[in-house]
Amino acid sequence: MLYEHLGATPRIHADAVISPTAVISGDVTIGADTQVLHGAVITAEGGAITIGANSIVMENALVRSTPANSVRVGDHTLVGPMASVSGATIGDEVFLATGTRVFNGARIGERSEVRINAVVHLRTHLAPETVVPIGWVAVGDPVQILPPDAADEIWKAQRDLDFPGYVFGLDRETPDLMVQLTERYGRSLARHADDRRVD
Repeated sequence: MLYEHLGATPRIHADAVISPTAVISGDVTIGADTQVLHGAVITAEGGAITIGANSIVMENALVRSTPANSVRVGDHTLVGPMASVSGATIGDEVFLATGTRVFNGARIGERSEVRINAVVHLRTHLAPETVVPIGWVAVGDPVQILPPDAADEIWKAQRDLDFPGYVFGLDRETPDLMVQLTERYGRSLARHADDRRVD
């Protein structure tokens, strides 16, 4: 299903194959011989999304841009089932395994692997050919790659990256943070009310 969003319509190469149950919305460009499988959602929420040639976006994966962070997925890259990429740059020949999460402002260098259920956090930069092990967390620039049981170290690095400030423009110490966050984000997402199906 293809949707016009914010006046932009997806541009899909004639040799790409898009499942009829995938959703592609807005300013999205998909290259030659790329496959987008059932249930995948590729949604440009104010920033462009470009997916290169010969890449694969598997079942139920989510690729989402933001007004502040466009998305680029390189050539010969695989976004695994139930993986999530939000506002990030993914190089060529990258493997994002099942359930991986890649957050806003992250950059993943070519030929890197982010293994099952691993996380690449906000504004984190992975050099080419980096491996994030199963379930581990990559955080910061310079990057630290930490096991999931290192919660204190992860939080220390993550806190300085300022997720609510960077993504939502809100101070973490705001007393009604979730009230303001959901109202602001909800207004932004309500722009989908004017979407128009184009396929």
